Amino acid sequence: SWRPAGPAAAQEGRSLCWSARRRCVGRSIPQRRRQRVVAVSAGAAHSLALTADGAVWSWGDGVCGKLGHGDTQGQLLPKKVEAFAGRRVVAVSAGASHSVAVTADGAVWSWGNGGQSRLGHGDEQNQLLPKKIEAFTGQRVIAVSAGGEHSLALTAKGALWSWGEGSYGLLGHGDQQGQLLPKKV
Repeated sequence: SWRPAGPAAAQEGRSLCWSARRRCVGRSIPQRRRQRVVAVSAGAAHSLALTADGAVWSWGDGVCGKLGHGDTQGQLLPKKVEAFAGRRVVAVSAGASHSVAVTADGAVWSWGNGGQSRLGHGDEQNQLLPKKIEAFTGQRVIAVSAGGEHSLALTAKGALWSWGEGSYGLLGHGDQQGQLLPKKV
C-alpha cells in the first residue's frame, strides 16, 4: 500500500534530513496511518491520487492552482487537498492544467486553470481551491474526465455533459463552440 508523506516525513525511528544542506535534525515523526490508493490520474504536469478514506492527494506543478492547495506552489511529494476535509471524494481526474473531482453526494468540483471555461463555473477565472460546479445541483454525477481544455461528466441517469473548449468538436455538440457551463451532449 501507498504511504503519503510530507516533505519532512520519515519512517518512525529514523532521523529527518531537512534543509537545502541536507542537515539531519535528529528528530523523528510518528508513522502515519497507511492509506490504500483506489484511483489515480496523471495530468500533463501534475498527478492526483484518491485514497480509500475519500481523501485527495496531489503533487507536481502547481501553476494556476491545479493542485488545489490554495496557492501555485509545486509539490515534490503527495500533499493532501485539505479543501475536501469533511467530504468523501469518490472520483478524480487530472487535466492538462486543471483538476476535477466528484464527492459522494454526486457533486462535481473543479480547480486550476479557468481558461477556455474548462472549470465549468461560467467564467475563465483560475481557482486555487476546489470549487463546486453549481450547474450540477440536483443531479448525481458518478464519473468525470478532465481533458486538455475541456471536461466531461456522467450522471447516474446516464446523461453525458461537457464544457470548456469546443474546437475539433471536443464537446460533442455538433459544433466547435466553447461552453462556459456544462451542457448536455
